[in-house]
Formats: sequence, structure tokens, C-alpha cells
Amino acid sequence: MSKRDIVVEPNPILRKKSQSLEKVDNDLRKLMDDMLETMYSAPGIGLAAVQVGILKRLIVIDLSKDGEKKNPLFLVNPELTFKSKKTSIHEEGCLSLPGHFAEVERPAECHLNYIDYNGKEKKLKADGLLSTCIQHEVDHLNGILFIDYLSKLKRDMIIKKLKKNNKEKNKIIL
Repeated sequence: MSKRDIVVEPNPILRKKSQSLEKVDNDLRKLMDDMLETMYSAPGIGLAAVQVGILKRLIVIDLSKDGEKKNPLFLVNPELTFKSKKTSIHEEGCLSLPGHFAEVERPAECHLNYIDYNGKEKKLKADGLLSTCIQHEVDHLNGILFIDYLSKLKRDMIIKKLKKNNKEKNKIIL
């Protein structure tokens, strides 16, 4: 496994739609393992392939807490089949928007079809934080960021700060 660089907003790749995967093979499992290592070291609870610069419909998630046994979830070609009318609000952050958080209202429950790490078709019903995390990561696959649910003013302020931080990181000190 190897850690990958995380793409940060306002990189245009984050606004592109990811493509479906044909099959689960050893190369894809290696990518899933790399994404998991990247997510754990960030640290985060979810990561979409686009966030490491790969426009494929692939997500890794692990909601386990520090000290708990790791329980990763690998979602290949996830497809949301149901979103509840009932909503919930969670404070969301994103590895591609470091240091920025906001409350986002989403459907409280979702169902999805996906392919797992071993290439098996699966169904999942999720609620609570898992539902929020799945919807957040599926949004990434569709070129949507959590800041898109905020007011234009809040969104523009966050993007401005991220652009400034990127410029600061790119300065060369002699």
C-alpha cells in the first residue's frame, strides 16, 4: 500500500463526473488499499477516487473510531436507489477542503447497490453518519462538493481561503 496525494479545491478535476468501472481486479484492489491508507493517514472517514485524481466511481469509507477494529467499506460503482424524505443535519468536512466545516442537511437514510472489494454485488441500507458519509462521497463522484449546499457567500469565502492557502504553499523561500 502507498499513500497518495489528496486533490484540493479549487482543482477542476473535483468538478468532473467519474466513470464506471468495468471489473474488480488486482489493480483496482491495490488502488482501494492505497485510498484506504491515504484516508486513514489524513485522517478521514471517507474518500472518493476523484480526490486522489482518478475519475472512477470508487469510494472507501471507515467510520470506526480510534482504538476500534478497522471496518472498511469499499464501494465500487455505488448507485443510490433510495433517499428518505426525512432529513438530518451533520457537520461535514472534506479532505479536499482542509480545515473547513459546515452543517449540511441531507436525507436521513439512503439505500444503495454497489460492488465490493471482491467483485460481489451488494445492497446496503444506511442511516445516521454512514448515510451522510455515503451521500457526501457519491456527490464527489458526480462533481459535487459539500460546499455546494451552502449559500453562495459561504461557499465563495471558503474557496477564497483555499486559493490563498494554495498560493502560500507554492511560495518558494530562498
